[in-house]
Amino acid sequence: MIVTLLVALAGAVVSFLMSIVMWRVGIRYKLYPEIRERDVHTRPTPRLGGIAMYVGLLTALLIASQIHPYFDIVFHDGNERTIWAILIAATLIVVMGVLDDFFDLDWTTKLIGQIIAAGVLAWLGGLALDSLPIGGVTIGSTWSSLALTLIVVVVVMNMMNFIDGLDGLVAGIAIIANGAFFLYSYMALQTTGSTSYFTLGTLLSAAMAGVCLGFLPLNWHPARLFMGDAGSLLVGLMFAVASISVSGNMDPEMFSNPSGGYFRSQYAPAFTLLLLPVVIMIVPTLDFGLAVIRRIGAGKSPFSADRKHLHHRLLDMGHSRLHATLIFYAWTAVISVGSLLFLVAMPVVAWSFIGGGLAVCAVATLAPLSHRKRREYAVQAKPVATTTREIAVLDPLDRAGANPKERSA
Repeated sequence: MIVTLLVALAGAVVSFLMSIVMWRVGIRYKLYPEIRERDVHTRPTPRLGGIAMYVGLLTALLIASQIHPYFDIVFHDGNERTIWAILIAATLIVVMGVLDDFFDLDWTTKLIGQIIAAGVLAWLGGLALDSLPIGGVTIGSTWSSLALTLIVVVVVMNMMNFIDGLDGLVAGIAIIANGAFFLYSYMALQTTGSTSYFTLGTLLSAAMAGVCLGFLPLNWHPARLFMGDAGSLLVGLMFAVASISVSGNMDPEMFSNPSGGYFRSQYAPAFTLLLLPVVIMIVPTLDFGLAVIRRIGAGKSPFSADRKHLHHRLLDMGHSRLHATLIFYAWTAVISVGSLLFLVAMPVVAWSFIGGGLAVCAVATLAPLSHRKRREYAVQAKPVATTTREIAVLDPLDRAGANPKERSA
């Protein structure tokens, strides 16, 4: 684990330094788009963070490739095509994202680019959902496996892209989600033995957590640099790759001796894996689902932009941008930690943690509504003042709203 965390740290340092460079370049040469109606920020901000994250990821993978023999099973032993496919797909996504940030590509062009990147992973890299982790159930045919893989990769990329609307939101959620998946895949790796796919999933999740951690200081509210579509799509792509690399190659028989590893039972890891990528990304999943239903119901493209995402709704409820971001962090953390607790603790402990955590999150989310109700009741119950003297008695602050003659009186 220490070696993997050091690789993640290297990615974080490079991502941080490159973020500073991209911020200064963007400000100096005014490389930022105009503020759109749906945007939350009010000042022009460069969207070059995705480039910094991409360089940080490449650096982390390059360093890992030189650590022998720890990561030889990922970068050698016949797995070179997989690594090259990941790099090619990541490069395609980042290039397309940068072009979209500057020229606002239409949704069909972006969708085609995403499908091509996903196809590179599945066709060239062999990263496909060939089986489900339930007794090694295979997926129909090669074409069915390819189609399912394309759908999963494209959906996960757009899930991360859809929620990218608040300072630090995607970066923070990516840190939590990749951190949780790193712990899971590491425990699976230690229990089942070293396999190339498990090691790849562990490495990618740790590297992306580090890359996002390095980017977050410049993206924290008030943000000086945005990751743009290049960054959000890259985050989604790498999470999809890490998930597919593990889930498509797991069988419960791998855990036939749970006493030698971290897990309490043989089937908990397999069944948990079916839900883990979804539940630890509950916020992007929910936002993506609601957005698709909302837009299709209105007769629009599911990829068309609007100002009705979950973060917009929290702002409309009365939350500040920082509070809304922290609330999303809390929901993601509760679900992620609770899911991992099912693997290593008694179910009652996991359910208690999830129940208590979700209750706290719900109270924090709905707090502005109750505060607004109290203010409305106070206004309704307040007597109506008819003279300047009555205004002063009822509320001295109301004198600020009186006209000049009344204030002089």
